[in-house]
Amino acid sequence: MHGRPRKSATPIDEDASALKAAKIRSLQSQFLENHHNNIYTKEALEINAKLIESNPEFMTAWNYRKLAFEHNQSEADKEDSDLIKSIIDEELRVVEIALRKNYKSYGAWHHRKWVLSKGNSSTERELKLLNLFQKQDTRNFHAWNYRRFIAGLRNISDEKELQFTTDMINDNFSNYSAWHNRSVLLSRLLEKKVEGYFPKEIFLKEEYEFVRNAVFTDPDDQSGWFYHLWLLDQTVKDDMPNLVSSWPPHGSEITKTTFPIVLFFNEPVEGVNLDTVSVQVEDDVFKNITWRPLSANKFNCSQAWSTHVTIPLDENNSSKIFQVKISSEYSQGITSLNGVPCSQLWCFTFRVSVCNDLQLEGQSLRRILMADEHLSTIDRTSNVMNLFKSYFELASDYEQPTPSKWKSEMIASEIDQYRELLSWAECKIGKLTLARLIMANAMISDTLVAPNKTHMEEVLQLYSELMKLDPTHYQYYKDEYSLVFLKLVTSSKESLMKYCWQYKESTSLNIAGDVHLRLNTLSLSRIGSFERLLWVQSLDLSHNQLLSIEGLEALQLLSLLNLSHNKLGSFMALDPLRFLKSLRVLDISYNEIGAHTVDTRRYLCSSPLSHTLDYDKNFEEFAGDDEKVVNFWEAYSVFGGLDIMQLDITGNAIVDERFVVLLVKLIPGLKWLDGKELH
Repeated sequence: MHGRPRKSATPIDEDASALKAAKIRSLQSQFLENHHNNIYTKEALEINAKLIESNPEFMTAWNYRKLAFEHNQSEADKEDSDLIKSIIDEELRVVEIALRKNYKSYGAWHHRKWVLSKGNSSTERELKLLNLFQKQDTRNFHAWNYRRFIAGLRNISDEKELQFTTDMINDNFSNYSAWHNRSVLLSRLLEKKVEGYFPKEIFLKEEYEFVRNAVFTDPDDQSGWFYHLWLLDQTVKDDMPNLVSSWPPHGSEITKTTFPIVLFFNEPVEGVNLDTVSVQVEDDVFKNITWRPLSANKFNCSQAWSTHVTIPLDENNSSKIFQVKISSEYSQGITSLNGVPCSQLWCFTFRVSVCNDLQLEGQSLRRILMADEHLSTIDRTSNVMNLFKSYFELASDYEQPTPSKWKSEMIASEIDQYRELLSWAECKIGKLTLARLIMANAMISDTLVAPNKTHMEEVLQLYSELMKLDPTHYQYYKDEYSLVFLKLVTSSKESLMKYCWQYKESTSLNIAGDVHLRLNTLSLSRIGSFERLLWVQSLDLSHNQLLSIEGLEALQLLSLLNLSHNKLGSFMALDPLRFLKSLRVLDISYNEIGAHTVDTRRYLCSSPLSHTLDYDKNFEEFAGDDEKVVNFWEAYSVFGGLDIMQLDITGNAIVDERFVVLLVKLIPGLKWLDGKELH
């Protein structure tokens, strides 16, 4: 472990180990008998103490001591303070013996904290004990965690503890636990708005200089770099959640009487409802709509929220243009996961023309082909240019936070510092930090200004170099490269137009302008920049290296999606499809679905460890006794609520006769399967 070579046990070692095991088995047998019979005598506790000394990680033994502690305290005369103190002191003594045997024992540290939390004990000796253990191992995170607990009990100020942390770091720059403790203390000082630490730009400059001494002294040590990443997050992150994009976009015009409204925030939020967001059509405020989070998590929290609106039609308004206004009525009711309210008011408007909505009636459905011969370059005189204008040129009515000058200056200074570092040190984490700094600089600039193309290309180059220098973390760098590349693609109308095509013939899906966004054959392993893609109805992501499509659920207009020739390994990777109720054409052919072992991240029963859907009990009714479909409940959870008319799934290991039976039964409206028309 940790680079230490294993040594073969000698016969003497084996005999000693066998003798120790026999002793522990004897103690354990006596202990369990006492535990089962609720015996908490002095002799029983002595047996327990010997067992803990032999094995400090025996959690059942610690739990027994808690029961014995409470029993003996309840039996003691509450007026006899000496007896109560002796009970507490004995517990602390047993814990200390265990810690001397293993000062990283979870059970021992937890038990000591539990005893002290009961009160009636002095904490004078605790700091001395901590100093002893922190000398043995300055990075022992158990001891640092316990130190925060004791500091709270003794009301030691965060400023004083911060100075202790500074001293420990100055003794050893490689003390990761001390750096972490520093971030915890500074977070509390920031939250309390303590003088000298708020506004945060007051201390951030000094902290950047402090950590720079560490990383420049030993660029290969990661401790200071992780703290620098925390500082960068404190610098970049907004003080509150904000609306950054929407569908329909402000100033646009759409031609459907039923349409989704999507709100896209800079971070996951909760509290989007009729009380916090108003939907007004002309002079009428809609009260019969429901906002839902576009996310599979169980916290009712999401970066994107959606609702559907239907404009009521009659003879008098069948060709009218309606004005729709979406505004934040009580924005403070919308909060981040940390409870920070969205105090910025926002509002956007768009028009709805209802005269074209009946054109599809009677139109026959036909198979849609996405090959090159069916597409042409986009016509720059078409109506779709108005859509791009809405996203890239029109200013919205809701205010965005003004970029802070101090943030730009601080990050620019850091960029210069780490360019200098890389000029004399070949440092992988230095390259990663420089890439993060450049992207942070792009994030805090005005959202209406496209990021500097040269800087973005530099970041792509840095990630390309890191993939070669550090193959162990290749996938992480590849994912980051993909996200930066998509940010560059979607940063301006001109760059995005290079990837937009048109169908030569009008499709049967009424896709606006028949625009097809092709992000295929780009070696993408992850997708992002969804705030710039809410308008997309037809999307080609084929021939990439995608392992999941997380985030795609925000594209509520998506009617056609090509995911063929990727690395999607399970139906869980397709989970966002459940939210795409407009999806009609889907190609997931030639992926890896069914080629891997069972995805253990999905459970058949409710569990706090599961971050996905619970098992859908409706599937039992759907499958019945049909053995041909009973093993495909994950496919049911994804496809069960969709109205797909064209599906390609060939080339996946899961596809067989049984699976085809399931699809035909599950999707009644399916017209084409793997290029063949169903009858």
